[in-house]
Amino acid sequence: MIIKDKKELEALRDGGKILAGILNEVATFAMTGKSARELDRLTEELIKKNGGNPSFKGYRSGDAKASYPASLCVSVNEEVVHGIPTGKKLKNGDVVGLDIGMIYKELHTDAARTIIVGGEEIFADEENQTANLNAFRLIEATQKALDVGISEVRAGIPVGTIGFAIQRYLEDRGYGVIRELVGHGVGRAVHEDPEIPNWGARGKGYKLHEGEVIALEPMATIGSPKVKLLTDGWTWVTADKSIAAHFEHTLVVTKNGAEVLTKENN
Repeated sequence: MIIKDKKELEALRDGGKILAGILNEVATFAMTGKSARELDRLTEELIKKNGGNPSFKGYRSGDAKASYPASLCVSVNEEVVHGIPTGKKLKNGDVVGLDIGMIYKELHTDAARTIIVGGEEIFADEENQTANLNAFRLIEATQKALDVGISEVRAGIPVGTIGFAIQRYLEDRGYGVIRELVGHGVGRAVHEDPEIPNWGARGKGYKLHEGEVIALEPMATIGSPKVKLLTDGWTWVTADKSIAAHFEHTLVVTKNGAEVLTKENN
């Protein structure tokens, strides 16, 4: 969407700040022994408590066999995005992607982050120390890749330039960049044009406009970037079962840069 007035911008700012707080609370709750289904219940409670509605629950994409059944996407280890919450308990060392969309004052914002269950204590686990350290480094690099992409955003910039910056950052560090899944416009719907790939060529592709609302979301893997869709029609997983990470912010394109909406201090 293109923001048409100050009222829309303020609604997006308010919604983005609320969503950032919810995501932070859910991430803190994602500890050993909690299930993805419990995280989903908490997410929906917090969204409604703050005057919003879930963007994802009941959403149906063009090729999905059924509507998405939850308010939160919980993607564990080799699951890249859109994991459906289940009753399976999380354990120390699990790499968990948390993705939330919220409708607030009729406008959508979208944000995601990836965490390791157990925090710093996982590095005392000698048996899995190397795997945990590798996962931590992937998460750190994917989060930084989002910052790199955001730093390229401004009115008139082609999406290929943004994708190139993200791709170069991740591939220079040996990580796979997923091609089947992309960032997107957001605002009046949870997914809008334009598509914003996490790869590309400088100077190529659709040029962003001032006031445009977009979601950037790098997705990276420790192994091959090849992915496949599970039979549930939603969950994307790495083909080689390697660990994946995902980060996302909603932002507004400005003349000289980007305003990130999904931060608690925006």
